Amino acid sequence: MSSPTHRQAVSNAALVIGILLIAANLRAPFTGLPPLLGPIQTEFGLSTLATGALTTLPLLAFALLSPFSALLAREYGLERALFGALAAIALGIALRSAGAVWCLYAGTGILGMGIAVGNVLLPSLVKRDFPHHIASITGAYALAMGVAAALGSAAAIPLAHAWGWRSALLAFLVLPVGALAIWMTQLGGRSTPVADTATPPHGGKVWHSALAWQVTLFLGLNSTIYYVVIGWLPTILTDAGMSPTQAGSLHGVLQLATAIPGLLLGPILRRLRDQRLAAGLASMFSAIALTGFWAMPQLSFVWSILFGVGTGAGIILGLSFIGLRSGNARQAATLSGMSQCVGYLLASVGPMAIGAIHDALGGWTVSLILCAGLAVVATLMGILAGRNRRL
Repeated sequence: MSSPTHRQAVSNAALVIGILLIAANLRAPFTGLPPLLGPIQTEFGLSTLATGALTTLPLLAFALLSPFSALLAREYGLERALFGALAAIALGIALRSAGAVWCLYAGTGILGMGIAVGNVLLPSLVKRDFPHHIASITGAYALAMGVAAALGSAAAIPLAHAWGWRSALLAFLVLPVGALAIWMTQLGGRSTPVADTATPPHGGKVWHSALAWQVTLFLGLNSTIYYVVIGWLPTILTDAGMSPTQAGSLHGVLQLATAIPGLLLGPILRRLRDQRLAAGLASMFSAIALTGFWAMPQLSFVWSILFGVGTGAGIILGLSFIGLRSGNARQAATLSGMSQCVGYLLASVGPMAIGAIHDALGGWTVSLILCAGLAVVATLMGILAGRNRRL
């Protein structure tokens, strides 16, 4: 191998490692919190509604900041913007572990801002640097997200038992610190995001399109039920009689299952004329799993896998619809900004609303049935959005 070729191979390997490490930060620091909500709620005397706000804050950050992340990248470059996102995640993790209740909320919000920027810009980086390997690189980083999140959820309770919940949350700092160390090698570049990266939402024909709203609601409803379950599943399972350790492990199983569609969905979709069947089945899996958590919690291992596969496929399909239903890069950028902004706003309402319903009624039955109903509506939206049409 010639020297320039060897250097390029080493550079590409470092870039892929950096992408995987960034991906590991885009879910685990956020989803590692729910298994610890019990001791946090007890220590600070928080209501269920106030506790739900801890899972809502990052989603609000996703909704408000995601459409503007491309502007940061155009101003400072993709590499520096992603480095800043990792730094924000590290700061948020450190701050929320500091001890005071205001630190808990402030750190969670800052953490969400960093994740929001990373969520938007990482696919743009992959499209720019690996245009012929988008599916394989995206599948790999989806797997990295799922594995990191699963390990974090499974380890949260044992770490809390050993050192306390603050140290358990602080342990997630290893993820952004490791990624920052590797990503520093990329700071020499100053490139802009690709043309179809999400941009600030604005009025126009896309916002008046029924198909655009079907795509947006499919993605938004899938995200809503996903973040409700991610936020409350450990509490739901412990209230059903499981130990916190068992509940944390199942929380991890669910998140690992969300990575499965990233590995299998691509070859399946290429064989289909449209995506109606895939989108409908994905949301119905979620509806069945949510009903199962209520009716037969003793089978929660099965429901965790089914829900993870369903929502994982739903979110991948929803993001795929942005490109499949758009006629050009400008339409894709507008639809991306619209679907992410509206979708995350819907998702941000979910955890707090479910917490309020729990406080009002004293149980999870109505909440789970309501979420199953949202999954059925998402099924209808998926069938409509999955038709082979364009804006």
